[in-house]
Amino acid sequence: MSQQDTCKRTLEFTIPAEVVEAETDRVAADFSAKVKIPGFRPGKIPKSLILKRFESDVRQQVLDNLLPRYFKERVEKEELKVVGRPSVRDVHFHAGEPLRFTAEIEVTPEFELGEYTGLSVSYREPKATEEDIDRRLDNLRERHATFVNIDPRPAADGDHAVVSLMSTAGLSGEPISQDETTIHIGGEGTLPAFTENLRGLTPGEEKEVAISYPADHANARLAGKTVTFLLRLKGLRSKELPEVDDEFAQAAGDYKNVAELRDDLRKQLLREREFLAQQEAKQQLVETLIDRHDFPVPEAYIEQQLHSVLERQMRDMALQGIDPSKADVDWVEVRRANRDRAARDVKASMVLERIADREAIETLVEDMDREIQRISKQLREPAAAVRMRYEKDGTLRRIANSIRTEKVLNFLFERARKIAAEDRQEGEKDT
Repeated sequence: MSQQDTCKRTLEFTIPAEVVEAETDRVAADFSAKVKIPGFRPGKIPKSLILKRFESDVRQQVLDNLLPRYFKERVEKEELKVVGRPSVRDVHFHAGEPLRFTAEIEVTPEFELGEYTGLSVSYREPKATEEDIDRRLDNLRERHATFVNIDPRPAADGDHAVVSLMSTAGLSGEPISQDETTIHIGGEGTLPAFTENLRGLTPGEEKEVAISYPADHANARLAGKTVTFLLRLKGLRSKELPEVDDEFAQAAGDYKNVAELRDDLRKQLLREREFLAQQEAKQQLVETLIDRHDFPVPEAYIEQQLHSVLERQMRDMALQGIDPSKADVDWVEVRRANRDRAARDVKASMVLERIADREAIETLVEDMDREIQRISKQLREPAAAVRMRYEKDGTLRRIANSIRTEKVLNFLFERARKIAAEDRQEGEKDT
């Protein structure tokens, strides 16, 4: 028996024959008042004729009225915390006899909350070296770079080629067409095929090129495909980086000199790395809590979590212009691959919620106001409009839950026993 099976309960119900008869009379009377049968006035149609003409409809209405009522009474009486919808089977419904049926349900598991404070966690104190600051400065220089047109000559490595391109083969649907895009010849992020085919071209020349994209390419439409483009070199440019001096610091922000700029970059780096280090530590704590709490997870909760995972993946695909229903994706396999993680995520949510209850950790009104204000600024919409929309579609509740969860994680991190992690290379990949 799986852990999920232990969340299941089977309830047997028996509804007295006199109750079923009374409900049948009431439903038949209701039908008599609503339906039209030639020769009879509304409300005066005999019960026997109603049952003869509308037997299946009356039967279904009686079931729809009685089953939920008795199910609810039983659940409340036994104080069952039901998850999802019950599955009803073995319905025994015959005139003059008690109505019997079986309901299979899942219930929220009961579990003892184990120790959750003072847990050991590996934590790396954030650092920012002078080399790190230099790399940030280089990225800043890149963002402030200027491009200068080069007199026509054969393209060479290091040049920034201005090209127009259109796909002519290898893609279904609308072709890719770009009137002007820039490709860094020989650049780290440039596919070698582009570099090889652009190298030596002179502005004004055209060339048909086949580009093979890796399977993990960021654009899912191109990933794993070989696409033929008609490419035209329109011009060449060179990139000029500014010198790192006080003038550059003033142009980069509200800084008097390079020293102030470097100091601020160091603070930014430390904040970012502290955030990442804490997130990593919090995830370690969550995994520890999951492993320390052995209890079954309702199938309905796992299905909800899997639905959210798949919905998010489909939404991401749609944002890339891909129709999920037509994509070459085995969604059954995706569900299978994500099932264990979904079960662990559900368990984590249940444990964290129990901790929040015990520690009286709640989402306050000011927490919600602050978050709505942040979102409204980001969306450039009035806060009242954002709140109203989110309240209607359920987003407001999800935000409140997310804030509460983050508060619990902060609580756990503050009370955890931090063990210094081994120093490891902290290379950056700023874009």
